[in-house]
Amino acid sequence: MSRLAEFRQLGKHLAEQLAALEAMKGDEGLKKEVEFETKLRALLAEYGYSLRNVIALLDPQAASRASTTAAPKSVRKARDVKIYQNPNSGELIETKGGNHRQLKEWKTEFGADIVESWRTQ
Repeated sequence: MSRLAEFRQLGKHLAEQLAALEAMKGDEGLKKEVEFETKLRALLAEYGYSLRNVIALLDPQAASRASTTAAPKSVRKARDVKIYQNPNSGELIETKGGNHRQLKEWKTEFGADIVESWRTQ
């Protein structure tokens, strides 16, 4: 699309949005909502309250309902301890993951399949 065509299209969209905005400005329902919100915020500021305070006053169980609807955090299962015993040297390694330095050395020296066969637990 050429820059000129893009410019004209954006101008058209802008004119449509401005027309919709002007139509909403004349809406009586919107005017009442804006007036209500303005008065409510002024009243809250006068008494030093926030919207959360008002909700807690009007519906004390709202906080407990909000916390139960939130998805509980899943707790990751603890990793099992793996024990490897080198049959050549009798050396024992206990690890919860595969990032153990000596275990990596064994896997490069003897091969991962062979080292996995040394696993006792």
